[in-house]
Amino acid sequence: MAWNKQLNDSYLMNVLSKFRTLKVLAVSVLMVAFVSCAVSYKFNGSSINYEKVKTIQIATFPIRSSYVYAPLGTTFNQKLEDAYVRQTRLTQVKQNGDLQIEGEITGYNQYNQSVSADGFSSEVKLQITVNVRFINNTNHDEDFERNFSAFRTYPSTSMLTDVQDDLIDEMTAEIVDQIFNATVANW
Repeated sequence: MAWNKQLNDSYLMNVLSKFRTLKVLAVSVLMVAFVSCAVSYKFNGSSINYEKVKTIQIATFPIRSSYVYAPLGTTFNQKLEDAYVRQTRLTQVKQNGDLQIEGEITGYNQYNQSVSADGFSSEVKLQITVNVRFINNTNHDEDFERNFSAFRTYPSTSMLTDVQDDLIDEMTAEIVDQIFNATVANW
């Protein structure tokens, strides 16, 4: 009987030892898997063949809308140039660029968006529209002229002068993303 107990204890110790070894092995495998599965990549959204396309020419977009708010032009033009500087390796040039972007801000409009129970406007929609002409001198099949727009709504209890700078900042960023995607991301 003592011999059986000693055999059972030895067997139990052997099983426990193997279990601990398996547990350590499983934890090690999981740790290695987590470390090796850490994916890191840089995606800037552009699909430019830098062997063919090296320069970009971005013209200043004038405001041609019926309502002119001067900071809109400055904000839009700066964000547009910054997008190509930050997200591409293209060199900006004043003329004869491989890629050329020009156009104008054609719309800066407000509309009553929704009506409250008392019959008055409860929200106002502010919309910016930009006409863009894009020329790819390395592949004219990609040339286009297109309108891009974005809008935001704000409560009619707010004055446009109180909200327009923040709204313009958001809308110009959205329009610049649309232009960037249409010109160099080929989405």
